[in-house]
Amino acid sequence: MSTVIPAIVAPSATDPLFTGTIERRDVGPADVRIDIRWAGICHSDIHTVQGDWGPQHYPLTVGHEIVGTVAEVGGDVTKFAVGDRVGVGCLVNSCGQCTNCTAGEEQYCLNGATGTYAAKDVDGTITQGGYSTSIVVTEHFVLRVPEAIPYEKAAPLLCAGITTYSPLRHWNAGPGKKVAVIGLGGLGHMAVKIAHAMGAEVTVLSRSNAKKDDALKLGADHYFATEDPETFRTLRNSFDLMINSTSAAIDINAHLKLLALNGTLVNVGLPPEALPVKVGNLIGGRRSFAGSNIGGIAETQEMLDFCAEHGIAPEVELVSAEQVNEAWARVLASDVRYRFVIDVETLEG
Repeated sequence: MSTVIPAIVAPSATDPLFTGTIERRDVGPADVRIDIRWAGICHSDIHTVQGDWGPQHYPLTVGHEIVGTVAEVGGDVTKFAVGDRVGVGCLVNSCGQCTNCTAGEEQYCLNGATGTYAAKDVDGTITQGGYSTSIVVTEHFVLRVPEAIPYEKAAPLLCAGITTYSPLRHWNAGPGKKVAVIGLGGLGHMAVKIAHAMGAEVTVLSRSNAKKDDALKLGADHYFATEDPETFRTLRNSFDLMINSTSAAIDINAHLKLLALNGTLVNVGLPPEALPVKVGNLIGGRRSFAGSNIGGIAETQEMLDFCAEHGIAPEVELVSAEQVNEAWARVLASDVRYRFVIDVETLEG
């Protein structure tokens, strides 16, 4: 059995989004049904719909930055009750049994984690995301959203927040560490806020000086424009950790030279192009080039609690359902500071 609900739907890789409907399964014993209040717009939504990462099944509803309230729980659910303020991020299921899942790293499930949208669900259907009025999710993949985080700003933490928190935590950002953030967009601005709260010395590397004032207000200690060749001479051998938040191709070798001895450059953006690496730039300073993909459920809850404790929330612009196509166009034009959030109530008229 299923329920038909309002949703913002992509009919193809090229046609505009429209307001339509999707189906949600009925609540099972271990499930939680969430009435969605806010849904963040992630560049991944656009990449997916446009087929940048492979062909998709259409029609498709995207969105994996989801915040709302519990509307119904299954009989076996123990962690949540009706009325709780909760969220859902990029995952809605995993095998739960492989080495990575049992270690709390469900995002790296060896049998394939189930994405919130555009993935094959346990019943064989394609998962549909958060640009919709409700969602049904297995209890384990539901997150508690602290009251200290403003409701309308919480949704982007479920992707942008954890995507940057996880590598900063894994590579031990903190006092005495010099951290560079490449790009100051939806991901990058969260990396700056979180690294600053962790106690690291934070530098932003952005193409031009256009966002310098923003970066310093967000918590950066330093700012350099990468369009200035002097930047790469000045900062050579400087950083313990670099977070590349961009989804565009950059000169990765020039950036690797900015790492200090034993430093690591971590890609969290996913450009469609290959990023060729000259091995000499790694060997020359025992440097590492790495990648990181969101975080597990326990770490995502840890991130939410960290943000609540430190007063961290994304910088957002609220949009209605009717404005989503315009918002997507502005994301592609880098015309957002720094995350769009859909007011889902506007979907219900």
